[in-house]
Amino acid sequence: MFKGKKVVVVMPAYNAEKTLKQTYDEVMAQGMVDTVVVVDDASSDETAKLAKSLPNTRVHVHEKNSGYGANQKSCYRIALEEGADIVVMVHPDYQYTPLLIPSMVNLIASDLYHCVLASRIIGGHALKGGMPWWRYIANRCLTLYGNIFMGSKLSEFHTGYRAFSKELLEKLDLEPNSDDFVFDNQMLAQVLWHNYLIGEVSCPTKYFDDASSINFRRSCIYGFGCLWTATLFRFNRLRLNRSKLFPRS
Repeated sequence: MFKGKKVVVVMPAYNAEKTLKQTYDEVMAQGMVDTVVVVDDASSDETAKLAKSLPNTRVHVHEKNSGYGANQKSCYRIALEEGADIVVMVHPDYQYTPLLIPSMVNLIASDLYHCVLASRIIGGHALKGGMPWWRYIANRCLTLYGNIFMGSKLSEFHTGYRAFSKELLEKLDLEPNSDDFVFDNQMLAQVLWHNYLIGEVSCPTKYFDDASSINFRRSCIYGFGCLWTATLFRFNRLRLNRSKLFPRS
């Protein structure tokens, strides 16, 4: 508990056996996490078996591989079932340091924000931290497009390290969102659609062999999906389109 609020960390996992325990240990070392939810997306390794051995952990296993977005849908649904007041998504591949959990949780628990992102761009060390140059350029261009079309001023839309309040998660309808990687972008677009402020903290960048990463082809698909999401957002703001992603009150 932190300031009377239950904190749940969710981990969307796929073949994360090598790094899951290290990530979990550092998450719990922060001293404020009540429960960890691991959703295993039909991994071919021992991810699920390892997760079930960890204390204070609820494990859910998809019978078939359903995609990164579908994994997150399960994560947030189960976190709310666990009575979470604050939910932090931490990838179990240890690419994002759990040391930022206290800062992210505090920003939400203090009622400053309902959504907090750990940005790899703030601080200017993304490339030095190992982010491929082509991925960095794509990140900057897609973020600029998103900020222009959605009226935001975020340093990046594409971090996988996020925290949300219970109120916000209950407000968003995540089911219409993609089951693939563009889910991340669609979810942030929905947060902005409902006029919630998004806070950011600086996060160091780490790329290594065991860290998950989508290939160039999948990255291109994701990129076009982000462009379409931002465009669809603007069309709906101008009432030129109706989308389930962006319901009108």
